[in-house]
Amino acid sequence: MQKGKTLKFGDTIGLIAPASPTNKDRTFKAIETIEHLGFRVIVGDSCFQVLGGYLAGTPKSRASELNSMFKDDEVDAILCLRGGYGTPQILTYLDYEMIAENPKLFIGYSDITALHIALMQKSHLATIHGPMAASDLIDADDFTKQALLRTVIDSRPLGKLENPNKENMCSLVAGEATGEIVGGNLSLICALLGTPYELDTTGKLLFLEEIDEEPYKVDRMLTQLMLAGKLTDAAGIILGSWTNCEGKAYPNGFTLMDVFKNIFIPINKPTIYNVFAGHCETKLTLPLGVKARVDATMKQLIIEESITCN
Repeated sequence: MQKGKTLKFGDTIGLIAPASPTNKDRTFKAIETIEHLGFRVIVGDSCFQVLGGYLAGTPKSRASELNSMFKDDEVDAILCLRGGYGTPQILTYLDYEMIAENPKLFIGYSDITALHIALMQKSHLATIHGPMAASDLIDADDFTKQALLRTVIDSRPLGKLENPNKENMCSLVAGEATGEIVGGNLSLICALLGTPYELDTTGKLLFLEEIDEEPYKVDRMLTQLMLAGKLTDAAGIILGSWTNCEGKAYPNGFTLMDVFKNIFIPINKPTIYNVFAGHCETKLTLPLGVKARVDATMKQLIIEESITCN
């Protein structure tokens, strides 16, 4: 797997908006926040573009900018401004061969899941499921910032991950499994099924998170993954944050945990949950595409390989 270089303070981060836009005030605050963390910033035009209300420019312009950030020798890592909607639109316009020849750390989550999957499978690039500039970093607590910094500036494997505030990870199905972490936002993984960018989970640790989806909708999407063989192909399961996914349409119906038990227990893959990664205020940074271990019996997630290269 290709890896970006280990960052040092003073390196340059390319800031892009490959999905939805935000307002200028938040963009400027995002730039200031990155600078306060100790990095220079090159700001992409997409960070100030609005198209149709929910896109930060045309698919071709957003893809061209991402290509340019990878090609630019001055850029040491690439950070997404926010998620939202729109990254699947740009997948066909990316130069995957060029990106593979210019590996860099690439950071984001949510709608950015589509890019994580495409870059990993088409460019063999390990990427980072982590906080984004405008969505998270400008309001982030110290735990979230330090989790990101440790991931990008320390060349050693992260080892056993610890949730914030001494929150325990939990076991749904006991056992142990190793493999590369893949995945991200459940909706985006399902949206790519049947396309050239469909997620390959074979022998992998499948990480899933979601926001604003009721249990019956989560059930539908997990069932889709099950029918597509993605759950049984995986070596183990990592369940992250499921923000605002309580039952409202059916208040006396299945809870989210009921859905998890109904889907994952019969599959009998080592499964942990309550991993603070995804759409939560305080979050872990997860390296994707590097070797990790799920010890569901001991309720642990251990990162055994560094996401960076020296």
